[in-house]
Amino acid sequence: MVLRRRDLVGRPTTAPPTPEDPLSRFTLIKAVLGPVLRLVFRARVEGAENIPASGPVILAGNHLTFIDSVVLPVVCDRQVFFIGKDEYVTGKGLKGRLMAWFFTGVGMIPVARDGGRGGVAALMTGRRVLEQGNVFGIYPEGTRSPDGRLYRGRTGIARLTLMTGAPVVPFAIIGTDKLQPSGSGMPRFGKVTVRFGEPLEFSRYEGMDRDRYVLRAVTDSVMTEVMELSGQEYVDMYATKAKAA
Repeated sequence: MVLRRRDLVGRPTTAPPTPEDPLSRFTLIKAVLGPVLRLVFRARVEGAENIPASGPVILAGNHLTFIDSVVLPVVCDRQVFFIGKDEYVTGKGLKGRLMAWFFTGVGMIPVARDGGRGGVAALMTGRRVLEQGNVFGIYPEGTRSPDGRLYRGRTGIARLTLMTGAPVVPFAIIGTDKLQPSGSGMPRFGKVTVRFGEPLEFSRYEGMDRDRYVLRAVTDSVMTEVMELSGQEYVDMYATKAKAA
């Protein structure tokens, strides 16, 4: 796997605007945050050429801390849509309005996380984004890592790629947990690397999106690539279970 390294740049997005995320707002946020990330996080991107220039694609990677969802959309040339907690856009007052403006502006689609129904809503939202030819970002672990290790992926990522035929580009965000440790507020100055791997396609499993063995095999294949990109230790356990222990 050959990766080209480049500094973070703010090239215009190629994804079409949608009602959830006006293109002009995303362009503005990226133009402002790009230089900030270069200065504060010394953000570096590797393998960005692995993201197809057009058509549906799933970005699947690790999740270390809150700022991952700020870094990922800004480092991509195409606009990335992703699921987020609805509480990020329902806050009151000026702070709440600013948060809603920012998160929907960078591509977040709010979904209520109410158990099984929330999971189905998130899956169907991702499917719609992909069927519109856009980029959908997902953290297969389902939550942030509690200790910096990489945990078992949930099979929603496999369902999405098998239902839509969209390729999966694995990615790894490295260093954000050092800049914003669990429980801390504002992130520190430091270095962040975002590394994208080569696209994965699973057309050989077409029509098998209800086979749990296939879903697990596809998910594990994606997580293996994420592990190699991130260098994290892998734990064959769901992160939610580790947090509850």
